[in-house]
Amino acid sequence: MGTVYLIPTVLSEGVNAPLPAYLLDAVKACSVFFVEDERTARRYLKSLWREMVIDDQQWFIMKKIEEVGAPFKRLLGEGKNIAIISDAGCPGVADPGQKLVALAQEIGATVKPLVGPNSILLALMASGMNGQQFQFVGYLPITLAERATAIKALEAESKTKNCTQIFIETPYRNNQLLETLTKTCQSQTRICVAVDLTAATESVQTKTANEWKKAMPELHKRPAIFLLQAIP
Repeated sequence: MGTVYLIPTVLSEGVNAPLPAYLLDAVKACSVFFVEDERTARRYLKSLWREMVIDDQQWFIMKKIEEVGAPFKRLLGEGKNIAIISDAGCPGVADPGQKLVALAQEIGATVKPLVGPNSILLALMASGMNGQQFQFVGYLPITLAERATAIKALEAESKTKNCTQIFIETPYRNNQLLETLTKTCQSQTRICVAVDLTAATESVQTKTANEWKKAMPELHKRPAIFLLQAIP
């Protein structure tokens, strides 16, 4: 039975400093790669291992898990070591790779999660919010009314449980999300905006909803994580 290696990748293209050196050994141990985007993964792997002969490897795209599940299990059964690579950050966290990991667990394969940058955890670490109780809820609804309702529910739950709520948005809608947060949340609810994590332009700031209203940053098309914690 082969081993599944969960290979973290960069949060900001070209910023390899946060990656541990042992990732290279894991990459070299694999002959099959299941990736979210092949072009991005190939470029990333070349930055880790310049001598890598890309075309000597087997490549699968994770867009349709139902189509790649069978070859995934078959290759593991043949003893092939498989790498799973996301577009950014850690595979299996807010990422389609989780479904392949579930298949690996079902058939008893060894799964090795490797250390690397994760935007959710980095943002939480720097936010000053509750790191003992928190939840990641992914994307909020797109329509304004549904989004406002979801934010109010998250704020109420945060107040009741004293927990941090973490969520994301498509980068071109970041400005609208922060505006909705400041209009919907109570004035003293704390909101953290973490953008461009690990990049030279990185910024992680926690302010009250009222404070954000006074100075709204430009977030358009910048990778961002949003956190919310209500005052109990």
